[in-house]
Amino acid sequence: MQAKVHLKDTSSPTDPVNNLESRASVAIASRSSVLQACTLTSGFITFIGVIIRQGSHLASSQGWPIADCSSDITFNFEIWHLQLIAGLVILISGSRLLLLKTWSDFAESSEASNQQVLTSLEPLDYAIVAFLPGVSEELLFRGALLPLFGINLISASAVAALFGILHLGSGRKFSFAIWATFVGLAYGYATILSSSLLVPMASHGINNLIGGIVWRLTHPNYQKTDVQ
Repeated sequence: MQAKVHLKDTSSPTDPVNNLESRASVAIASRSSVLQACTLTSGFITFIGVIIRQGSHLASSQGWPIADCSSDITFNFEIWHLQLIAGLVILISGSRLLLLKTWSDFAESSEASNQQVLTSLEPLDYAIVAFLPGVSEELLFRGALLPLFGINLISASAVAALFGILHLGSGRKFSFAIWATFVGLAYGYATILSSSLLVPMASHGINNLIGGIVWRLTHPNYQKTDVQ
């Protein structure tokens, strides 16, 4: 279910940010629709990830030639992982800000997606839509598929490419898939280094949250005037 949200634009006609918003204008989902879709989708992704991890553990314990995903990539945490998480946040959030200023196609794709998802949310909702996908997606892609295919850069690249392709749609173009592939590869490499799912999960959620907050702070011209 989607709600029609009329947005009053208070920017000047010559404002380049406003022009970008106009080109990327998409249907705006209501707050309840966004939160419901985020919860259901994240729950489904988590379910698939758990099934693969537990299924691989059972198959491996029975002597099948299948990697035990749950033992190869765990939820262990060490202090030095904080440095890895911080590095990923700086790399990914910094790169995204740079690309938003230099790659118009990527900026338009990001704008369309953010308009659709973030416009109707309240401030505290940003943490929900940041960390639920961050945790569930990393459980599936880096916690299940990566160890299942092999804990190496070739597997990390293949999983990252799949991750990128699945980020197409909802106004997001091929440029966004390229970006998501790069992000997925960074998370995959960090997972290989740490053997911990907590590293990509924390990094993914924090980067999502930073992206949402930055978008909101740079779009003060959005004023909801009518929701049906």
